Amino acid sequence: MIGNRIAKRMHELGLSGGELARRSGVPQPTIHRILSGTSVSPRHENVEKIAKVLGVPAEWLWKGEGASLITTGPQTNIEPGPQVRGFVPLISWVQAGAWCEMQEPLELEDVETWLPCVVSHSSSTFALRVRGLSMFNPHERRSFREGDIIFVDPAKDYENGSLVIVKLAESKEATFKQLVVEGDRFFLKPLNPSWPDPIIELPSDATICGVVVSKVEIF
Repeated sequence: MIGNRIAKRMHELGLSGGELARRSGVPQPTIHRILSGTSVSPRHENVEKIAKVLGVPAEWLWKGEGASLITTGPQTNIEPGPQVRGFVPLISWVQAGAWCEMQEPLELEDVETWLPCVVSHSSSTFALRVRGLSMFNPHERRSFREGDIIFVDPAKDYENGSLVIVKLAESKEATFKQLVVEGDRFFLKPLNPSWPDPIIELPSDATICGVVVSKVEIF
């Protein structure tokens, strides 16, 4: 399906629906309809604009593997991307905090954009844009820069060492930390070894909203 091929290429380039809309001039609602499969026969001019931004021939978006994977102009070989397993809403940290408390589905108008997710996930999964440097550690495999996109699955069980999204009772927003379990006590730890507050005990009235299952790095 054309939406899957567009989503795969978006993932390879680290593009959100909003950024693709901005660069191509195709309205974001139109892009969402193509990605979700609601629009199975989009306008050719829109596909041409999207293809130009994605750096692939429009023919490849329409036909897939049977078409050439080399663009006109500067030649770009397109490797098959990972399989898209669904689209996830990108929301704000305030919305994530509210979701943790209310456990209610998001209204469509509250969603910033929809992003392709390439790992298995539940239908309640959402995405967040990382803020700050508390989870940045240049010396470790698991590290998150400001602006990276993380995918959070509320249905996934957490364990010692899980990267989790947590809602603290005194805050309106959710927060992102590593979970440390020692017996029946839970702690929140930043990955950044230079962070001024290295570890805090998880308050009894805090809520673990979900486990981070994937990320998209923004360069």
